[in-house]
Amino acid sequence: MRFLLLVFSWLVTINAVSIGQTPRGNNTGPEIPTLPYKVVEWPAPPTSAAGLPGAWNFIQAASVAATPRGSILVLHRGAHPIIEFESSGKFVRSWGDGMFSEGKVAAIPEAHWTAGKSHYSAVYGPAGCASCGAHSVRLDPQGNIWVVDAPGHVVYKLGPDGKETMRLGTRNVSGTDTSHFNLPTDVAFGPSGDIYVTDGYGSARVVRYSPDGKYVLQWGTRGTGAGEFGLPHNLVIDRQGRVYVTDRDNQRIEVFDANGKFLSQWTGTGGISGLAITKDQRIWTGGVLRQLDGTIVGNLPGNPGGHGVAVTDAGDVYIAQLTGVVQKFVKQ
Repeated sequence: MRFLLLVFSWLVTINAVSIGQTPRGNNTGPEIPTLPYKVVEWPAPPTSAAGLPGAWNFIQAASVAATPRGSILVLHRGAHPIIEFESSGKFVRSWGDGMFSEGKVAAIPEAHWTAGKSHYSAVYGPAGCASCGAHSVRLDPQGNIWVVDAPGHVVYKLGPDGKETMRLGTRNVSGTDTSHFNLPTDVAFGPSGDIYVTDGYGSARVVRYSPDGKYVLQWGTRGTGAGEFGLPHNLVIDRQGRVYVTDRDNQRIEVFDANGKFLSQWTGTGGISGLAITKDQRIWTGGVLRQLDGTIVGNLPGNPGGHGVAVTDAGDVYIAQLTGVVQKFVKQ
């Protein structure tokens, strides 16, 4: 079987922090308590498709998501980019070859920055390059799979069977109008089913659509002030419709109402790259758990950063690392 690249040693050498992964120690301020979680081997058992001993090593694990039925989706930047596992770590299926862009997001050297413009660009290369591929995977309440293809400038809606049912944006065509994206980063869903997209590396805005994909409104511009963004990288929405956005380059989280009115901000968060909201309405900001007012509850052991985070209804936390692993944390 050739559904996945499995290796016995780390193969990927990347500058994860510069392009998009939260470093360890991603919060400033007083030391915070370590939560009673432990890291477990995952996926498990660690065997290859042929049944040989080995270690799972994804090619840049960009994102991770929990499905309503309890399985886990890993989005990585290699062959068969969407991989589904049971919560136990048993492989279920994989798919997605040829579905996403053969490009990547690259940081522009500081010497070439232009005031008020994005510090990132899309770079396109051959299929299978070690850092090419989509950026984020999310599940809506109905179990549909959404994939944000940043270098492809597209957000895909897939049914639970993995087949495309909706597309926002135009593949490989960037723009800043109501029907295009410029390196989008994440997607989330409001209580009424509206779709919110952080757009992203290129445009520094949040765009809202109706459940059937019709444009509703947008907000945000590049900057450091309230309601502005350096890089809107991820977002989640609570039951009241409040929108929480990681402004990674400004090292904060901004909070808005459903129509984009600025409400508050959490400063000193570090360059967080992943957000997930729990069933009991708390937010994982990377490996740090917070209340909805930003108060820190505690930190996962080892203070993992990562590029994506997911939490199950049972409380298990999964952290996707661009170094090619997914860590699973189980509450003790």
